[in-house]
Amino acid sequence: MKALVFGGSGKIGSAVAWDLARDKEVEAIGITGRRKEALEDTKKWIGSDRVIPHVLDVNDRDAAIKLMKQYDVGVCAMPDRRTSYRIVHFAVEAGLNIVDMLEEYHRRPDAFETEGLELPRGMTLNEYGDWLHETARKNGVTFVDGMGFAPGLSNVTVGHAIRQMDKAESAIARVGGIPAKEYAQKHPLRYMITWAFEHVLREYMIKLNVVKDGQVVEVPAIGDRETFLFDKFGQNEQLQCAVTPGMPSFIFSRPELKEFAEKTVRWPGHWSGVDTLKECGLLDIEPHDFDGHKIIPRKFLLSLITPRLQPLEGETDVCVMYNTTRGVKNGKKIKIEHFMWDTADTDNGISSMMRVTGFPCAITAKLIGEGLIKETGIVTVEDALKGEVHDRFMKELKKRNIDILETVEEI
Repeated sequence: MKALVFGGSGKIGSAVAWDLARDKEVEAIGITGRRKEALEDTKKWIGSDRVIPHVLDVNDRDAAIKLMKQYDVGVCAMPDRRTSYRIVHFAVEAGLNIVDMLEEYHRRPDAFETEGLELPRGMTLNEYGDWLHETARKNGVTFVDGMGFAPGLSNVTVGHAIRQMDKAESAIARVGGIPAKEYAQKHPLRYMITWAFEHVLREYMIKLNVVKDGQVVEVPAIGDRETFLFDKFGQNEQLQCAVTPGMPSFIFSRPELKEFAEKTVRWPGHWSGVDTLKECGLLDIEPHDFDGHKIIPRKFLLSLITPRLQPLEGETDVCVMYNTTRGVKNGKKIKIEHFMWDTADTDNGISSMMRVTGFPCAITAKLIGEGLIKETGIVTVEDALKGEVHDRFMKELKKRNIDILETVEEI
């Protein structure tokens, strides 16, 4: 099996490549990026001669497709919708099986803040999503869409909970990457960058769909907040979460749900800080006149705050998951919950976000390469990982010390 990681010199992409290089059955791991030096640094860090750097401009269709034809499966770790869709578009044309980690259900892309996503001439967003699906099917491509942490592990766990029930009624996923508690106070918003921060701010500002009372409704992001106590894995921490667009596939793949939402977890104080930024207009993307110049408030804010949100030397992160699925089993109402409290691998310099996003992508790519995920076209995570494939996936997570606790309770 030969695997190709797009964005392989970035934090998450490098974690994917690092994990793939630990499997001797993966004979080659290609990594792409714009800068040769960064790719070589990544190869040196991974420490494997099977890692092959490829300098690639993702706008160059011919070069991308030529490269794709040398590999069996690809992983897309690009930071925004423009580049992610471009890689996926080329992959389904080239016949390359692909795992993508962006929180998109590509058959129904959301229309808010498209981040430069370019549609083929004459196509609407929904028509483009259907074109990707049908082209993948025609070319025998398995395209697992939305694999990582959230979407990804959240989809796997909620999907597994639903399959254990005779009738599922509601699912709420609460997931997020946060600084380890001792470092949170050292950064604005009690936050530390573990993912493409510009894309995070997009998620705070758009509208999204949730399910309420059996109806799909559009709501603004970061509403419907909860405060909860996380008391598993020896922890005793109060956290807060707010609705975000992290798992849109369930609206399409599990229409039986009467209630559904995905929420992002943060330390207390984060959301009130974001509210202030929003109220002041600092998260807007419409140009603003200032001293004879046009500035985009969000880009200006990013230039100020990003350096202050970067982890300082020695600072680490935590990834939290607390998902609740309710339904009926054997005539009784039950609640199935999944919990995770993952910490950084300081020995290898791998953050928790790199672990819980990159490693699931690598595992899924290998499952495709082994022929265990056979469906073609766009395949949601919750449908790709079921039965024996789900069990194998969870065993692989355990090998990587990613522990997920499942509890079942009658209610």
